[in-house]
Amino acid sequence: MIMPESVCPDCGKRLFHENETTLQVQETIHSKFCRKIQGETHSFVHRDDAHLDTFDPERANDSEGNPVLRK
Repeated sequence: MIMPESVCPDCGKRLFHENETTLQVQETIHSKFCRKIQGETHSFVHRDDAHLDTFDPERANDSEGNPVLRK
């Protein structure tokens, strides 16, 4: 049995699954989040450069006083 597959024309990612319906779902999700360029880094979370401080100052440091997030 040959497993159904497809290749994204934008980024070249190979999608495959034994179930054709699941493959179609994967293709739909990939089309919404495709990077368009292979290996490109991106984030789906909006980040405002003007607001880089920790949202919760009480949790900015761990129990030993070390910063939790790298800056």
